[in-house]
Parts: sequence; structure tokens; C-alpha cells
Amino acid sequence: MAVQTTQTLPPQFVQDLGQDLAKQVLAQSGVPTVATGITGITQQPGESAADFQARQQAAREFETRQQSLSGLAPTVAGQDPLQQQAQQLAVQSAAGGLGSFQPFLQQAQAQIGGIGTGAQAFQQDVSQFMSPYQSQVIDASLAEFDRNTAIKEQQIKDQQAKLGVLGAGRAGVQLAEFGTGAARERALLQAGLLQQGFQQGASQRQQDIANRFNLAQAQSRLGQASSAAVGTDISRLGSLGALNQAQAQAEADAQREAARQAAFLPQQNLDRFAAQVTGIMGGYPGQITQTAIPNPSPLQSALGIGSTLAGIYGAFTNPSKGGFGNIASAGLSLLGK
Repeated sequence: MAVQTTQTLPPQFVQDLGQDLAKQVLAQSGVPTVATGITGITQQPGESAADFQARQQAAREFETRQQSLSGLAPTVAGQDPLQQQAQQLAVQSAAGGLGSFQPFLQQAQAQIGGIGTGAQAFQQDVSQFMSPYQSQVIDASLAEFDRNTAIKEQQIKDQQAKLGVLGAGRAGVQLAEFGTGAARERALLQAGLLQQGFQQGASQRQQDIANRFNLAQAQSRLGQASSAAVGTDISRLGSLGALNQAQAQAEADAQREAARQAAFLPQQNLDRFAAQVTGIMGGYPGQITQTAIPNPSPLQSALGIGSTLAGIYGAFTNPSKGGFGNIASAGLSLLGK
């Protein structure tokens, strides 16, 4: 059986494009991919000089592409001045949250202190609240009492002198009784003044305890307010930190995208070129067709030979119908079979 192959080729310019594409693909596959400039390339341990030189060349080309693509590089807008001002105010407010309560907390702590217990401690506490001028007040009061007592004693003596009994026994008893009563009244006056000062000190001490208790409650409320303020400040600072983190991440993404564009620009250009060449080759498709021609069977060969011989015989016997040309054609046909 004979096989006949027919190949239809696209135009020559299409074949040239395909060969050029194949060369570029092979050449690009051997170029290392780098995303840094020449200053960031250092030879690694075990790296051959040829590989290091190839990476250096790729780094130079990367810098060139990065410079060429500077106008297309992604950018991130910075924070607006109003945003910066708002952030500064928020940070200052957060920093002054707990700090604003600190002086009150310290004063309350100093005022609360420890309150003594027991009789001796009670007297010490009360003495702290008694008037510092108490002794002067008592001395002045007793001096006035003594002056009045002396006046009254002199009046009694004057009466006794008028009656002519001054120095008599009854007169002496009268003066002694007056002196005893005066001394008793003087002691009662002094005790009353001391008791009054003590009561005033005890009252002031009780007021101080109440004040300290109020300060303790105020401290508790300030502590709760401080805790709430701290929680608010933490949330506020966390939000500001997230904003700054998002800003920094956007800038990093923009830098990474710019580096990616510069690093993979040759591959992208090659992909676009390949897509265009593929589209052109699709319009001029090549084609290969194969046709199988079966060999004649023995019967077909015998019949063909017989008919050929019959034609030759007829030409010889009746030349006017076929002629020698027909004989030659029949002979050639027989040879071809």
C-alpha cells in the first residue's frame, strides 16, 4: 500500500514569527528573575561566577525598567493634614486620660491614710484637732476668775471691817469657806474648758473620718472613671494604630506592585507577543494530509493484463480501429501495472 503525504505550510512571515517567538521563549527562560537593583545583588556561597554575572545583568535591567515605569508605578496618597491633626488630638486626649485623675488619686490616698484605734490612739487623734490656742484661752479665763474672786474676797473683808469683826473667828471661817468655794469653782471652770476643747477636737476628728470616707468613695469613683477612660483610650489608640498600619501596608503594597511590574515586564511583553503570534498563526493554519492508495489484488492485475493484451491483439488484427498509438499506450499501461 502506498501512502501519499501532503503538507500545506503557512506564509513565510508567519513561519518567521513562530521561529522568533520560540527563540525569545528559550532566551527568557534562562534569565533569572530579580526584584532589586544592582546594589542589592551579592554573590552567594556556592554561586558560580556565571550565575552571579547573570543576576547582576538582570538587576541592571530591572533598574532600567523601574526607571522607565516610574510614571506608571502605583502610589498611595498620604494622610490629609486634617487627619494628622485629628490623630494628634486623639493621642493627646488618650495620654491625658488616666493622667488627669492621678493628682486626685494621690491626694485621696494621702488623706485616707490609717486611722488609729484604742484609747491612746483616740486621744492622739483628738489632740491633733484641738485648738492650738486652748491653753491661752484657759489661762485667760482662770486669770479673770481669780481677779473676780479677789474682788469678792476684798468686799467680804470690807464688810467685816465695817462691822468690826475683821479677824474674828467667824470672819475667818467665812473667808475660808469663800476660798474653798472659789477654788472649787475655779477647778470646775478649768475642767469645763478642757472638756469643751476635747469635745470640739472629737467632733473635728469625727468630721475628719467622714471626710476621709467621702474621699475614699471619691477615689473609688475616680478609679472606675479612670478604668473606663483607659478602656476608651485603648480602643481609640487601637483604632489609630490600625489606621496607621493600613496606611503603611498600602504603601508597602504599592512598592511591591511597582517592583513586580518592573521584574516581570519582559515576561508580560513576551506573553502579549505570543498571544498576537498565536492569533496570526490561527488565521494561516498549516495542514498535513495523508492519503493511503491500496495495492491492486491479483484478480484485478490479471483482468487488467488481459484487457490490455486484448487491446493489443485487436490493434494488430484491426489496425484501422486502433492504430499503433493505441498499442503503445496499452503497452505502457501494462508496464505500469
